Amino acid sequence: MRKWRSAVVTAAWVAVGTAAGALGAWQLAGSDAEGGDAAHSRPLDEAAVRRALARASNAPADTGSPSTAAGSPKPSSPPAAERSTVRFTGGSATVECRADGTVRLISWSPADGFHIDDDVERGPAAVVRLEAEPGDDDEQEDLPYEIHCTPEGPRAKVVQDTDDD
Repeated sequence: MRKWRSAVVTAAWVAVGTAAGALGAWQLAGSDAEGGDAAHSRPLDEAAVRRALARASNAPADTGSPSTAAGSPKPSSPPAAERSTVRFTGGSATVECRADGTVRLISWSPADGFHIDDDVERGPAAVVRLEAEPGDDDEQEDLPYEIHCTPEGPRAKVVQDTDDD
């Protein structure tokens, strides 16, 4: 009788665990559905981010005023800036290449083993600057970068270190 009881308890625990796993998988699958409000279980690539931003910017704003009615002329706006990510040895940066030829640093992230110095020149300007510094390796040089926009997109290049420290 004891073996039979142990087998039933084990089978019940296995059934409950399986049901919980299936429910969790079902909820995760539902959260990744296109247009879902739940957090994604995986990071978005750059194309997916652009699609989500385009959907968000095209959403009609309900202000209740007659000026938002269909057929109303929309105010003209300057051409949108192009956001791109540029990767370099010390990390990566998201920049905005603007129609006037300037660049603006939106965000940055260091690569493993580096940190980005606090002396960041964000722009908008012809070039933006940041410096990737190795974490624990005193023998490795700091990597100062200038980022500028070209017709092919943003480019980062290492420049001579102008720091005096």
